[in-house]
Amino acid sequence: MSSTSVIENPILDNPAHASAAPAAAPAPPSGPLAGAPGIVGIPMAVAGAFGLGLVNTGFIPASAAAAALPTVIAASAVGLLLTTIWACALGQNTSAGIFVLFFGFFATYGALSLGLINGWYGIPADQMVNAQALWLTCWLFIFVMLTFVTLRLPWSSTLMLVFVDIALVLLLMGTLQGNTGMTNLGGWFTFAFVAVAVYLYVDVMWSQTGGRGLPQGRALVR
Repeated sequence: MSSTSVIENPILDNPAHASAAPAAAPAPPSGPLAGAPGIVGIPMAVAGAFGLGLVNTGFIPASAAAAALPTVIAASAVGLLLTTIWACALGQNTSAGIFVLFFGFFATYGALSLGLINGWYGIPADQMVNAQALWLTCWLFIFVMLTFVTLRLPWSSTLMLVFVDIALVLLLMGTLQGNTGMTNLGGWFTFAFVAVAVYLYVDVMWSQTGGRGLPQGRALVR
């Protein structure tokens, strides 16, 4: 993203940020360390999330839900892993921390889905719902935690994570209760996350092609 965006502006990575006087801005990296990892990570996350949204809203029949796995694994998980490595090389610790969590989400979704389909983990059929609920609960906890720590960052990023949190809550309720309506609603909130992510992607593309980045909003906590 642009220099105004949380994912490309690791303001939390600088210990001097806590001092009263702002530190001088470091010189932008050059050569192999130049670049914006979000230009890869954001569309890869959007691809997988959009696919999951189509599954959860019922656009894709439940019998074909595994159709999203190639995109989730080969595009989202792999793309976000590469993005995390790139962000680490740039010293963008905050960015890397965010991208690696989305990598973990998509990678574990693929592992869980393939494992349940093929019986890799020895989970009985009557416990598959609990296995899915466990996975959803773990990632709900992680993303709620991430949402709170991004309150010091532009509110557009926090809003994006709020949509993730709501989607996971609804999907968890739908899974435990066998409520298709809750699952479908969770899918629509997944699309809300996608909409904000697309906005952030426009920001990074425009700024990286010489244009002006889009407004990101003020931090909710300073």
